[in-house]
Amino acid sequence: MISFGMVSIPIRLYSAAESSSAISFNLLHNKCNTKLKQQYVCPTDNEIVPRDQMVKGYPYGKEKYIPFTEDEIKAMQEEANRAIEITEFVPLAKVDPIYFDGGYYLGPDKGGEKAYKLLREAMKQTGRSALARWSARGKQYLVMIRPVEEGLVMQQLLYADEVRPFSEVGVPDAELKEPELKLAVQLVEQIATNEFHPENYKDEVRGRMKEIIQRKIDGQEITAAPEQPKAQIIDLMEALKASLAGKTAAAAQAATAQAEAASGGKKKKGAKADSERPTLKAVSGGRGRR
Repeated sequence: MISFGMVSIPIRLYSAAESSSAISFNLLHNKCNTKLKQQYVCPTDNEIVPRDQMVKGYPYGKEKYIPFTEDEIKAMQEEANRAIEITEFVPLAKVDPIYFDGGYYLGPDKGGEKAYKLLREAMKQTGRSALARWSARGKQYLVMIRPVEEGLVMQQLLYADEVRPFSEVGVPDAELKEPELKLAVQLVEQIATNEFHPENYKDEVRGRMKEIIQRKIDGQEITAAPEQPKAQIIDLMEALKASLAGKTAAAAQAATAQAEAASGGKKKKGAKADSERPTLKAVSGGRGRR
């Protein structure tokens, strides 16, 4: 349930992402290629500890742990609550994406269609998203509900103490020259787009690894690719000019290829039309012009 004020909206949660089939490797015995089993060893008693003799503990000092039973841990956890309680509405742009942790699609449950749409439209018109509390799996989460074209998305957020301040990076100051900045802006604008199309991006590394693994399964020998030469540090202005020249040349080649393809297509189409003119006339005379 999404609740704000005296309004309650029954909803359903749907995972917004799915596993990308990450490639992982198991540890094997190099003599027989058998998968190894994991075991826990107590370094004090120097013996393997079975699971029925394990307890969870919290570290409170150097090599000091206080044990907790499952019931004690359960008593400390937050009770699951069906309500997603909205506490405030904030402008969409005011929540830094650095706080984003995971996402869910929210769909209306039976009887909640009108209130669901009302909340979405109200947030769209005001340009705001909702910050809310949500308890699940023994924890309390900070979430943001934001409107999208089709409905609502719930974004799980990190708490402030879970995000490191950028000040820890320690970026030294540097003087920028106007010609350098002008060229940099020009380079940005040259490859800028107004929309994000995630379908244009693929995990090329995962695809290459799958291909190499299959070759290994097929009995082919796998060799490492030659190491790429390291980029040399050159003059910044020269690097910007070379980048712009490269992009311009690539764009010109693409435009030429496109023009040649279009020109060739027209010639081929014209030739084909001349050879097939009697047939086209017969079709036209039989069924009429479409």
